[in-house]
Amino acid sequence: MKKITEIIDFLINKGLILKDGLELKRLRSGTTNGILYTILVNNMPTFVIKIDHPKIITATEDFLLAYKDIKLFPEVLYTDDDKEFIAYSYISGETHNNRGSKLEWMTILIKELFDKYQMADNNISWGRVNGIHRNSWSEFNQSSLKFAQENIGDFLPSEDHKRIVKLVNKLDIYHHQEVKYYLHGDTGVHNFVYLDHQLKGVIDPSPLIGPKVYDFTYAFCSSPDSLNLSTLLSLFSLWNSHASFTKERLVDEVLFQLYTRIGVCIKVHPHDLSDYLETWKEWREYLPAEKY
Repeated sequence: MKKITEIIDFLINKGLILKDGLELKRLRSGTTNGILYTILVNNMPTFVIKIDHPKIITATEDFLLAYKDIKLFPEVLYTDDDKEFIAYSYISGETHNNRGSKLEWMTILIKELFDKYQMADNNISWGRVNGIHRNSWSEFNQSSLKFAQENIGDFLPSEDHKRIVKLVNKLDIYHHQEVKYYLHGDTGVHNFVYLDHQLKGVIDPSPLIGPKVYDFTYAFCSSPDSLNLSTLLSLFSLWNSHASFTKERLVDEVLFQLYTRIGVCIKVHPHDLSDYLETWKEWREYLPAEKY
């Protein structure tokens, strides 16, 4: 794996960045396993360099280039031939915090990202581009269900676990008819860049072949605030391409996403757990009955 000093020298020699006023700052990697650096030019953050496994770099580059016209995504500056690093534009702001209202930032996501997703070739397998390829979206969901069940355990009553299984089986009816889309795959507040309480960028894709509703519900459930039916229906009314969804199916999709989110929260974001569990008390009323 190339060292950061080699990469900087290479980019300077290529004429892609200027040596004068150059400064380097290592970033916390957050949810990514890669090594991240910010290149500052005259004290202004300008580019990000990500060093990672070639499979990750390739998937990141392919995704960003496929959606190069989407303003929320960073612009690719350079990727080396060995796919050991990628350099892309820096988006000013911060993740997680000072988000403004969910209604506002999700409206931007719908109009500037979700509505612009491209259909994937039908020959491409469902699931993570860099993960286990699935024969169906239902198979992907079964894997997510198992992971969540193991993480949640006794945090939820056994009755809720049983009802979620029934819910996932119910969703199978829809998922066998789903169209494949090329998704970001990790559309959560941890990957959204906010500045002055407005959404300015989306970073760190984990490309996924799946239905568009996945990224929509993932984003909606990625923070415990405003997780209510009123906000959900207001947002979904903006998403014209999915007007054929019934309210029942939309609620079912959110229920499953919220359940898996609680599992992830226990493992990665425990500070949000109490808020999610409180919200779950309201949403669980929409679960199918055990005798469904």
